[in-house]
Amino acid sequence: MNILVTGGAGYIGSHVVKQLLEDTDYSVTIVDNLSTGSRKTLDTLRAIRDFKFVELDLKEFDKILPILEENSIDTIIHFAASIVVPESVENPLDYYMNNTVNTTNLIDKAVKVGVERFIFSSTAAVYGEPSSTPISGLDENFPTAPINPYGMSKLMSENVLKDASFAYPKFKHVAFRYFNVAGADVYYNSDNKLEPRIGQSFPNATHLIKIASECALGKREKMAIFGDDFATEDGTGVRDYIHIDDLASAHIQAIEYLKVNDSDTFNVGYGKGYSVKEVVEEVKRVTNRDFQVDNAPRRAGDPALLISNNSKIKQKMNWTPKYNNLGLICQSAYEWEKIV
Repeated sequence: MNILVTGGAGYIGSHVVKQLLEDTDYSVTIVDNLSTGSRKTLDTLRAIRDFKFVELDLKEFDKILPILEENSIDTIIHFAASIVVPESVENPLDYYMNNTVNTTNLIDKAVKVGVERFIFSSTAAVYGEPSSTPISGLDENFPTAPINPYGMSKLMSENVLKDASFAYPKFKHVAFRYFNVAGADVYYNSDNKLEPRIGQSFPNATHLIKIASECALGKREKMAIFGDDFATEDGTGVRDYIHIDDLASAHIQAIEYLKVNDSDTFNVGYGKGYSVKEVVEEVKRVTNRDFQVDNAPRRAGDPALLISNNSKIKQKMNWTPKYNNLGLICQSAYEWEKIV
């Protein structure tokens, strides 16, 4: 099997590539423009097993088709996208061009050359700002109502995939709606010490656990909690955090799933939430370090509670997470942050 991974040098894409190289014999081609991806990450991955790398921006439409043809690609796992919500509000056209137009062109070329499987990196942002989250969490039938261009650009791409799969029955897809992805490669060295080989390398990231880890290491002087008056137990927002390696494993399983099943959409999360305060305290606990945490006003569009209902992926895909442990998520992020 010949797999193309777009954005394979980035945070999520690299962890999927890692599992493809370690756990399968599939031929892997990575396309990445390295705007947020890392050459160092590619070097680390190449130490596992060789693959082909093409430095390319997906907006170079004329170069996509030859790559698919020359490498006999039958499966695409598509991560390449812009993902910063505030930035999407400031530069909406950039997000629609990169996330929706480029994805639509990739789908078009995939259909033209007979690609059979397309696995898409979507987001829980397609659900928008739920006035309330059911106790069981948001399932895939919850109404989609994005409140920013980032979420809308992803939802539009989901719709393009649905229409393409309907019109071209041999072309099947899975869209994964991610919740809060965190952590780093769970790899233990010869001394049985957690020593991630890859992780989140992009500077100025906005992810809570990465920011808290940076504070624990003194890379940041302090951090802020945005809103402590939500209708939650401790007043801070509650989110569903999933370890990056569990998220990656879902993509690997989706390849086999699409061989015998129809196209579908799945939430990927643990179905359990932790508040911002709980996460910060857990980072302090696993690192045995204290740091300054200030309170700040709420950010526009932040719901009190955002938790996945993961029943569908567990039942239909038989996905079983291995790293559903907030302490491990925080510890792996911290250990990675030491060496970035």
